[in-house]
Amino acid sequence: MAQTGTGHGWYVDSRCLNCDIARQFAPGLIGYVPGGDYGGLSTVLRQPENEDEVRRLYLAAHACPTRSVHPPADQWEPDSDPYPMPLDEAGTVLLCGHASAKTYGANSYLLRRPGSTAMMIDTPRWSPALARRYEERAGKITDVLLTHLDHVAHGRKYADAFGARLWIHEGDLHSRPDADSVIRGQDPVEIGPGVIAHPFPGHTAGSTVFVADDTFCFSGDAFFWSRSEQDLEVADSVVYDSIKTLAASVARGAEELTFAWVLPGHGSFHHLPADEMRARMRALARRAATYPEQPVDYGKVRY
Repeated sequence: MAQTGTGHGWYVDSRCLNCDIARQFAPGLIGYVPGGDYGGLSTVLRQPENEDEVRRLYLAAHACPTRSVHPPADQWEPDSDPYPMPLDEAGTVLLCGHASAKTYGANSYLLRRPGSTAMMIDTPRWSPALARRYEERAGKITDVLLTHLDHVAHGRKYADAFGARLWIHEGDLHSRPDADSVIRGQDPVEIGPGVIAHPFPGHTAGSTVFVADDTFCFSGDAFFWSRSEQDLEVADSVVYDSIKTLAASVARGAEELTFAWVLPGHGSFHHLPADEMRARMRALARRAATYPEQPVDYGKVRY
């Protein structure tokens, strides 16, 4: 199997989808190079120099949807899998890791709720063992929330394993017609105490943003934190509905949404004070309104 990177230590193999997730978790250690079938590849830029850097490479390795990130000689350290991993100090949100190639390596999350229950937002790769682990760590999972049509893989399997309700917006219902609960129209809907579904068309017709406790915003592929720009951004070269519609959704969301954490499917998650997030959403709305319609091009996205 072909490798990228140098030396005989950590490496990335040629199955890489260019989904960015490894680069997200190990910046400076794993980077982008042109090539491959998906507009680019990840590569190991340098070998780790301390325990924290080894930890970050394992974060990338256990998240990678194609299992393309390898430790030296493929010798995996025991207990090196940190997932599900708490993101905030209170442990309200857990990162699932173990992304799926069927969602192009999208992040998925567990949202803890009162009463030792939880919700899953989008889904990792399907595994009965992972399903058991997620409930052991997060609590009884009552709902699986799908942000849009290209993150629907494994939704039914996880919902059935948990005995949970599967949610999607009617605009993308054709991609998951077996959903149990359908969000309709364009008005916000409370789907559980403190959890609001905000229809957010643009990336797809049925894209939905879920906001919990006016703090955590699960944005799917609607918008994300860009490491390269150090700001909120939209993937304007990967829009299946309309960039103008997406810009309008961002403008509306800048006034309707209150959150301090942006937790996207692709791109980085990030935490800022809620008033700063609102200001950045307003600025993003102004920028997005100037973006032209263009053909879908995965290779142009720079997270």
